[in-house]
Amino acid sequence: MTGLNAVAALGTLAVILSLIMAGAWLVWRQSGNSGWIDMIWTFGLGGLGCGSALLSQTGSERRLIVASLIVLWSLRLGLHIAHRTTKIVDDPRYAMLAKDWGQDARRQMFWLLQKQALVSIPLAFSMLLAASNPAPGLRAQDIAAILIFAVAIGGEALADEQLRRFRALPENKGSICDTGLWGWSRHPNYFFEWLGWLAYPLFAIDFGGDFPWGFAALAGPICMYWLLVHVSGIPPLEEHMLRRHGSKFHDYQSKTSAFFPYPRHDARML
Repeated sequence: MTGLNAVAALGTLAVILSLIMAGAWLVWRQSGNSGWIDMIWTFGLGGLGCGSALLSQTGSERRLIVASLIVLWSLRLGLHIAHRTTKIVDDPRYAMLAKDWGQDARRQMFWLLQKQALVSIPLAFSMLLAASNPAPGLRAQDIAAILIFAVAIGGEALADEQLRRFRALPENKGSICDTGLWGWSRHPNYFFEWLGWLAYPLFAIDFGGDFPWGFAALAGPICMYWLLVHVSGIPPLEEHMLRRHGSKFHDYQSKTSAFFPYPRHDARML
């Protein structure tokens, strides 16, 4: 991949992501349920990542493996979000923003989703780079990438299922799930989502120096960590949980790691 090819790829990814999020904005306007935004983002990014992987200029089996893993990620997460969205009136994170924006909500939401498209460019590019590595055959780090991805998908699915089962019990109404993986992290689903993005740099990086662009794939997990921990993941969700549960959630915060799974503790928070 030459510098010119990389610039062209980034520009193409940016345009497509912008169109995807413009579509998500239209769906939000029509349905009034902002939960569909994350579903459209997931399927949109997954489709874009899979397409760019299959069209990458390499004939190695790595390209097909990366495309397959992207499809698996997109289908699992997208269908989970779709199922969740059918049971809610609105996503509390977006709903809170729309309420604060008042009459300017439509314009502000449009530009927020365009910002999401912008910060998604490193994610899509990391997928493309993972599939574009021309190294022949499968290396040990490719196998490691597949194993990390499998752990991430399994861990996120397990966390989602544990939360679903907890909420399904009538006696847990109004309580905070602090069992299973949720006793080790306040957001184990976010942690495993981030973990899966570490697979793409492992596919992309060639320590032999034949594919220097591979190191740029590190932007994927770095960007995802920043989004989940500091922007659109933990901060708005925990603000909502504090408003809803008050001291109960504050006590949960004081004893449970925010992101990285860690045994319960009394004061230290990671």
